[in-house]
Amino acid sequence: MDSLTLFCTASLLAGGLYWFVCILGSAERKGKHAVHLSGGSIAKENVQDNYKQYWSFFLRPKEIETTEKVPAFVDTFYNLVTDIYEWGWGQSFHFSPSIPGKSHKDATRIHEEMAVDLLNVKPGAKILDAGCGVGGPMRAIAAHSGANVVGITINEYQVQRARMHNKKAGLDKLCEVVCGNFLEMPFESNTFDGAYSIEATCHAPKLEEVYSEIYRVLKPGSLYVSYEWVTTELYRGEDPEHVEVIQGIERGDALPGLRSYSDISEVARKVGFEVVQEKDLAKPPSNPWWTRLKMGRIAYWRNHIVVMVLSWLGIAPKGTVDVHEMLFVTADYLTKGGETGIFSPMHMILCRKPESKSSD
Repeated sequence: MDSLTLFCTASLLAGGLYWFVCILGSAERKGKHAVHLSGGSIAKENVQDNYKQYWSFFLRPKEIETTEKVPAFVDTFYNLVTDIYEWGWGQSFHFSPSIPGKSHKDATRIHEEMAVDLLNVKPGAKILDAGCGVGGPMRAIAAHSGANVVGITINEYQVQRARMHNKKAGLDKLCEVVCGNFLEMPFESNTFDGAYSIEATCHAPKLEEVYSEIYRVLKPGSLYVSYEWVTTELYRGEDPEHVEVIQGIERGDALPGLRSYSDISEVARKVGFEVVQEKDLAKPPSNPWWTRLKMGRIAYWRNHIVVMVLSWLGIAPKGTVDVHEMLFVTADYLTKGGETGIFSPMHMILCRKPESKSSD
C-alpha cells in the first residue's frame, strides 16, 4: 500500500470515527459528549470495581432493604450511569407517554409541566424536587411555572452537573440543588409550598420513610405529586416470566424492590396525607411510554460500539462497557414490562398535607 493510499485510508477511518463518536454519538444538546463519559465521582481506575460492588449488593438483598445501606447503593449506581444517561437519553431521567406529532423532548417537557400544574403554585413559590438527578425536570418546571425549585439528590456528581446545566440555561436564580438523602432531608419543617418527585422515590427502601420526610417539610395545605414505579394489577407473582421481568428492572435500576400500585395511596394516608387524585398515566388513552425504548434499539447498538471503541482506546473508563450493557439489558426488561402491562413508571398520586395537621 503506497503512502497516499495509506494516508487516505487513515484519514477516512479517523473521519469516520469522529463522525460516529462526535456526531452520531454526540449529546451536546443533552449536555454530554461520548468522549467525556466518566464514572461520576468515581476515579477512572475504580469504575470497574465499583460496577462489581454494585452487583454485590444483590448478593446481599437484605442490605438494600435498610435505610442505612441505601445511600451507598444508589450513589454507586448514579456515579456509574449518570453520564451514560445524559449522553444516550437526555437530562431528564424518566419516561413519558409518547404524543403524536411531538418529539420525545417535547413529550418529556409536557409530562414534567403537568406535575407542577397539579401543584397549583404561583410564581415565586418555593417547591421541592425530591430526587432531582441532573435537574432536567427542575429546569422545565421552573421555566414553566416561575417557581423557585430546590432539588435534592444523593449523588454529588449529579449536583455538579445540575448546577452547570442550571447556569447554562440561565435558570440558576430559580433552581437550587442540594446534595443529601431524601430520607433525612436537611430542611426545616413547613418549608415548601409544594413538592414533587418524578420516578425517584422508587429508590427508597420503604416508601413510608420518604413520604414522611416530604410531609414534614411541606407547609400545611400544600400539595405533593409523585410519579411512582409500580407493578400493576396485571402482575402475577406466581408467573415466573413476570417475576423475571420485574427483577430485571430492579437489578438494572438500583431498586430495593418494586411496590404494588395498591400500596401507594395506603402509604400516603398512613403518613398523614389526604389523597386528592390517583391515576396511572401509562394507561389508555395515553400512548405507550416504552416506544422510545423500542425505537432506540439501533441507537443503543451504535452507542455500545462507541463505548467499546472509547474503552479500548482508554478514553472511557474500564467498566463503562459493562455498565452500558447492563442498561441495554434493562431496557429490554422495561419494554417487556410496558408491553405486558405488568409495570408502570408513572403511577401518579396527588396528595395534600392537611391544614389541621401538626407539622411535627
